[in-house]
Amino acid sequence: MTMPVALEPSARVPRLRRAGALVAVGAARLLMRLPPRRLRAVLCALRRGARPATAGEALAARQAVVTVSVQCAGQGCLQRSLATALLCRAGGAWPDWCTGVRMEPFRAHAWVEVGGDPVGERDDIRAFATTMAVRARDVRRRSDG
Repeated sequence: MTMPVALEPSARVPRLRRAGALVAVGAARLLMRLPPRRLRAVLCALRRGARPATAGEALAARQAVVTVSVQCAGQGCLQRSLATALLCRAGGAWPDWCTGVRMEPFRAHAWVEVGGDPVGERDDIRAFATTMAVRARDVRRRSDG
């Protein structure tokens, strides 16, 4: 049985940004095949040296990703969140990358957030308990001391 999915709306994306989004989507497709422990290690390595992303940067990256990829615009939350984080990183920033679950009904989800606020997600995201995160604020903690 399949469920109908409404695709997220696309946005106008400049050519250079579109190319970067396509590269990020392709890299995310490879990363999502890694086991969780290895994926977390790779993301932690990628985030080193990045400043925390702003909500505007994360939203712009997410919009670029869903514009260039039908999979990411639909149910591909893992690929979408990874591509969004990678595209932010290409600009020198890192959002909080998160995965989580909810129990009733059971669902798993992946998303990015800035300052504890999910970026571009529906309100029901608050029902998810975070199970794994690669947070930008860890970058500041390590550099402070």
